[in-house]
This record gives sequence, structure tokens and C-alpha cells, in this order.
Amino acid sequence: MLEKMPELTLNDGLRLPAIGFGTYQLNGLQGVEAIKRAVAVGYRLLDSAFNYENEGAVGKAVRECGVPREELRIASKLPGRHHRYHEAIATVEESLYRAGLDYYDLYLIHWPNPKENLYVEAWQAMIEAQKRGLVRSIGVCNFLPHHLERIIRETGVAPSVDQVELYPFFNQAEQRKWNSEHGILTESWSPLGHANHILQDETIVAIAKEHQKTVTQIVLRWHIQLGALPIPKAVSEAHQMENLNVFDFTLTDAEMEKINALTRPDGRTANQDPDVYEEF
Repeated sequence: MLEKMPELTLNDGLRLPAIGFGTYQLNGLQGVEAIKRAVAVGYRLLDSAFNYENEGAVGKAVRECGVPREELRIASKLPGRHHRYHEAIATVEESLYRAGLDYYDLYLIHWPNPKENLYVEAWQAMIEAQKRGLVRSIGVCNFLPHHLERIIRETGVAPSVDQVELYPFFNQAEQRKWNSEHGILTESWSPLGHANHILQDETIVAIAKEHQKTVTQIVLRWHIQLGALPIPKAVSEAHQMENLNVFDFTLTDAEMEKINALTRPDGRTANQDPDVYEEF
């Protein structure tokens, strides 16, 4: 078990662990047990979503894990079909009922869905949900700079987090720079790129041998040194522990540059461009 996890402070003062645990496809009893294992080895940030249909499993794991609720950070996300103001607030409430929780630490708009053009309305609902105490911190996922500029301009409130696809073949340098300049933490979903050729990449394999670490550990360490917060998923205790064991070494500037050089213009794994992609 990791004794002490480094933390990052959001623009609203909430502190998050430097690495989180993704729960996508962890459903039912098997999901509950996997999440409980993750908490037991040291994870304190659990990332879920309304559309993952596992908020109940996350909540059950939280109640059964033996760690006080206030020591955990639980996140979920608003689906695109509920961007309208009153629907959005009701969805946050429903998320809490599903999970059996009194509040979420972090709640995110899952995608901007620009064709529907309701993401500002959804953001206004997030602001209200925070005011009502349903959520401690509010953020977004997959918002490009112009989406972020608009919601900040029209509401005066900046998200605390922007969770985006980020891995070595798609390093999101411009997005990360914009977020950082505006006090928004970048979270990394699919930080290993679905292991999309990453595990065999010669550059990363060589760096892993140099540090006597696994390729997975090198990639997660790269995220951390970028200033991003990765949320890898792992079912087995061994892989969960492997993913946490990234705080006892540092990549050199040259190694970081080599990994950054792997990025590709078409690096999105499923071609989910936030300016086009619609999620409901």
C-alpha cells in the first residue's frame, strides 16, 4: 500500500491525489470488489460517470472499503442527453441516489456536444449544484479551449478540471498549456491509450529498462511530470499496485522530450473530436 500520495490543489481549493482510479466497465459485484482492492492498495480518487452505469457499484465500494468517506474523492459525470438546466440538476441528484452518497467531490460535464449547443446551460446547472452542496468541485471533460472560453465568459466561473484524452501518442500540448494558464487541472483519461502499441514502443521500452520500471509505470510517471492527473483502470491488485508505484523515480528532461516526440496529429484512439463527437 502507498503510504502517502502526493496531492494537487484545484482552483477552488479542493485537493486531489496525484493519480486516480478509473472505473469504466467495472460493474456489479466484480466491479465493487475491484474498486475495494484499489482503495485498499492506496487509491483515494475514484472516477465514474452516469453513463458508466456503475455509480451504484462505486457507492457500495465506498461504504464497504473501510476508509472514511471524507478521505476519498469521488467523481462522476453528466451525460449529454441531460444538458438542459433542470434535467442536469436532477441528474446530479440521481447520481447521488444511485451511489448512496450525500455529495460528490467532483462532477464533470462528460462532453460538450456542440451540435446540441447546450453546454453553457449544463455548466450553469453545475454551478447551481455546487451552490446547493451536491458537489464540492465542478469541471468538464473533453472541452477544447474555445468551449472553455465560452463557459467562463458567459458565467464567470472556470472549471476546476478538464479531463481529456491524453497519452504519449496524443500529448495534448496546446490543450494542457491553455488549461494551465487558466488555472484548470488537466486530467488524463485512457492514460495508457488502451495499451495501443504503447507497451511495445521502443522508445518507452528503452526508458523503462534504464529505470528498471515497467512501460506502464514510465507512461504514468510521464503524465505526472507533465502536471496532468492520470486515472488508469486496473482490475488485479498487482496491476493496481504497479500503477501506484511511480513516485520513487524521476524521468530526465531528455526522456520527457523523447516521449513527447511520440505524439501524432491523428493520435485520438477513437477519433472522438470534441468539436464533432456527440455523446448522449
